[in-house]
Amino acid sequence: MNHFAMVGDWKRTPTLEYFAEGIQEKMEKNGYQLIKPDFPDLQLVLNFVDPKQPKHFRRKGNGTFVVTITESDQPASSILHAGYPVLIRSLGNLMIYIDRSGNPATTHFITLEQGCYALSGSEQDNRYFQEVFERLRPLATSRLVIDNIFHPDLPDELWEGDEISESLYHAGKKLDEMNLLPAPFPIQELLSPKEFRHIKRLYGIGGLSYGNLSARQEENHFWMSASGVNKANLRQIGRDILLVKGYDEEKSAMELSVPSNVEPKRVSVDAIEHWMIYNEHPEVGAIVHIHAWMEGVPSTEINYPCGTVQLAEAVADLVREAEDPARAVIGLKNHGLTITGRNLEDIFERIDGKIIPQVPMS
Repeated sequence: MNHFAMVGDWKRTPTLEYFAEGIQEKMEKNGYQLIKPDFPDLQLVLNFVDPKQPKHFRRKGNGTFVVTITESDQPASSILHAGYPVLIRSLGNLMIYIDRSGNPATTHFITLEQGCYALSGSEQDNRYFQEVFERLRPLATSRLVIDNIFHPDLPDELWEGDEISESLYHAGKKLDEMNLLPAPFPIQELLSPKEFRHIKRLYGIGGLSYGNLSARQEENHFWMSASGVNKANLRQIGRDILLVKGYDEEKSAMELSVPSNVEPKRVSVDAIEHWMIYNEHPEVGAIVHIHAWMEGVPSTEINYPCGTVQLAEAVADLVREAEDPARAVIGLKNHGLTITGRNLEDIFERIDGKIIPQVPMS
């Protein structure tokens, strides 16, 4: 049976208590069982926090998705700027921010990718909790692939890279020139040392950065940008750029070939998505993912989280349906674009002048 847990003090305010009772009832009506938060294979946690002192839920594994839920009666010029630090400090995957400064109150979703969008209805609408549930369902049904297996077997002649890894460096520079690379978010500035150590152990990251790019090296092996690095300066093999050589489905982990003389970083969380595309389409030579948009592109219907098998499959399905899978532009709902090309230069030639920096949120 599907399950979820609720933690924190949802009786702190009448608003949070009303929300907790309503979403619990809706989850249970849709077949989700409320369980204790110490359940070993917990999938979804609803964490009710005080925005002034948000407490995080200590995950036992990286397969647990946490939704931070808070409310405020203080007007904010930007809900994103008011809520995003709370999302980071609470170590959540997604935030529900209930703004009571107006009448009626409004409910906003905030994502780690700095997306912010409001529900169409208010808490008093009949469909309110159904809409909230529909946005939580992807978290409750997704499987993360963010673990890495490092093999220190990269051939010596590739320790300094090759022409293809060099193309990633130039492509990262190009993305920076196009103003499509938000700077890595310094999460350590918002977290205590203890919280920062915890998130590093869970996710192996030192910061949040947005977008990624890859290029096929040979056969099904591909160079890809690392997680949490500055994409505008992709230089060092094993730290900025990694060679993905496989996917271990049983362990739900990406396999990487790295130099034996470096302590490697993890590859981007979207590696499973790139892996599926490269495996199915030999003619695809490069992939770029950016948090931007283009008019008239096919898009995924469900807002699955980054790094999940479900998002990867949804994107791969749309690439397969494209007129030319090797030159596809796919929208990821409330997220951005995945663009395939015969090489990185091909991608930039096709998107030049067509990019909309702001992703539409709905």
